[in-house]
Amino acid sequence: MATTTSGSSGYVCCRFFLQVITGRWFMMFASFLIMACAGATYLFGVYSKDIKSTLGYDQSTLNLMSTFKDLGANVGVLSGLLAEVTPTWFVLLVGALMNFTGYFMIWLAVTKRVATPKVWQMCAYICIGANSQNFANTGSLVTCVKNFPQSRGMMLGLMKGFVGLSGAIFPQIYYAIYGNDSKSLILLIGWFPAAISLVFVYNIRAMKISTHPNETKVLHEYLGIATVLALLIMALTIAQKKVPFSHTAYLFSGVAVCFIMFSPFLIAIREEFYTWRNREQLTAPIRLVDEAPTLPETEMKSEIEYESMETKEASGSGCSSIFKPPKRGEDFSILQALFSIDMFLVFLGTFCGLGCSLTAVDNLGQIGESLGYPYQAVSTVVSLLSIWNYFGRVFAGFVSEIILLKYKIPRPLIMSLVFLLAAVGDLLIAFPWPGSVYLASLLLGFSFGAQQTLLFTIVSELFGLKYYATLFNCAQLSSPLGSFVLNVRIVGKLYDKEAWKQLAAKGMARSMVKELTCIGKQCYRLSFSILAALTPLGRL
Repeated sequence: MATTTSGSSGYVCCRFFLQVITGRWFMMFASFLIMACAGATYLFGVYSKDIKSTLGYDQSTLNLMSTFKDLGANVGVLSGLLAEVTPTWFVLLVGALMNFTGYFMIWLAVTKRVATPKVWQMCAYICIGANSQNFANTGSLVTCVKNFPQSRGMMLGLMKGFVGLSGAIFPQIYYAIYGNDSKSLILLIGWFPAAISLVFVYNIRAMKISTHPNETKVLHEYLGIATVLALLIMALTIAQKKVPFSHTAYLFSGVAVCFIMFSPFLIAIREEFYTWRNREQLTAPIRLVDEAPTLPETEMKSEIEYESMETKEASGSGCSSIFKPPKRGEDFSILQALFSIDMFLVFLGTFCGLGCSLTAVDNLGQIGESLGYPYQAVSTVVSLLSIWNYFGRVFAGFVSEIILLKYKIPRPLIMSLVFLLAAVGDLLIAFPWPGSVYLASLLLGFSFGAQQTLLFTIVSELFGLKYYATLFNCAQLSSPLGSFVLNVRIVGKLYDKEAWKQLAAKGMARSMVKELTCIGKQCYRLSFSILAALTPLGRL
């Protein structure tokens, strides 16, 4: 009898465990972990100094490489189209392979384990590695938005918030594993996100739409956990700047960060237990995956309407209807969206707004160096930018929803105000005073994060969700173009011009120095004044 009871208990536990790992709440938890590892592009300012010094690049060449990074990070059409014809696990698998390949090759080059690559090869490596971020976005973010369509604003804010935090999470982990070795950070960026994606590759998938009485409550709990994580990392970042940390202290810091990162797993277990208990009592308020208990009439009607919306073909899918789009908010075809005035305005906003923000983020390492900040201070600036990047994304996801519903202020107007914040941050770099770069990193991080989330939300509200995986990637296409024009042709050229002046004043030739470096406030004054003037032009 005891054996039978034990066997029955084991069977029940196995069934519950299977429900947890295949449920929508664990899917959300796994998506957040993947997104928390998908923001390695924001760390370029930390390890770019190693690339510049090891390979002997000038600033224009380094900025060319960062432009290819931005190109890879923002041209996600391939991942979007791939998601239309392949399962989600395949999209994540391709992204993991690209991430490891790109960054591992950069690490081999920087550590001199291979012959020095040509510039075009380094540009290709970082473009491939950065492009993997789009596969994580498409696989995790788009799937979550489709699984929680009624909470898309909050979901986008949380998902993109974790991406923003990843730039602050990675330094804590690499300090704990490798110590103060920025070259090893490149290796960590290569293997860690790929490993996370491989672990959860089968957990991320589209599920049937269902209602849940605790959905908003759970999202707010996730927001609370993410905010605690952001505040903890900010406190650790400030403490590590003020007090020398031993490797043991870094190890404890890394463990604390990882513990909070994985704590949402407990929420997933709790919600699945809630579902399990109610199903056993035959009063389940939600519908489980692969099961179909009776739904209340209102829920059934809502689901039928949603499925009808998903399955119906967009009216006028032929070429003749490209210039006859549906109303805003309805499902556009890809061509209808691309040829619309709204998409043109989105392109203009991403070129000026995101292009300027990407340029500022990519140059933070050299900005700190030109103003005499030590390496640890530059790492602190990048971490603070990532933390406030998170707050900007959460603001755009949660607060903009409240502002829209309560005060009827549209998101494009909120985007315009965010662009003004970015312009102030650019001016703080153009006309710096002691410590102003820290304040600039807060403003630039907040505005950059808010722009990213607002852009994705605006795209979903304008063009619908049917082709969202492709359209939100198309919306980013002009930001790498803006980054190239502003970063390479303006900021990089003006920086090198000042560096040449300083070299000539010392009576030295370019061949006498390994890297071309500019020191002083004038290095970025003119270029960031131009960025400050251009950023507000991107208002939608």
